[in-house]
Amino acid sequence: MTPATLAIGILTGAVGVGYFIYGKRQTKFAPLLAGMALCVYPYFVDSVLWLVVIGALLMAAPFLIDF
Repeated sequence: MTPATLAIGILTGAVGVGYFIYGKRQTKFAPLLAGMALCVYPYFVDSVLWLVVIGALLMAAPFLIDF
């Protein structure tokens, strides 16, 4: 674990908690799932590049998918 992966994991986890709370309070499924995924995926990805790419896609998903 490098400092970069740790920082990205903390950042995406914080955004993930925000998405999760927003999705739960507004009863929206896309932010809820994106929030859960943002909190969990850093445990399974080691590359900094893939952490950034997957995190950006998951952060954009609630804006692109509306269900």
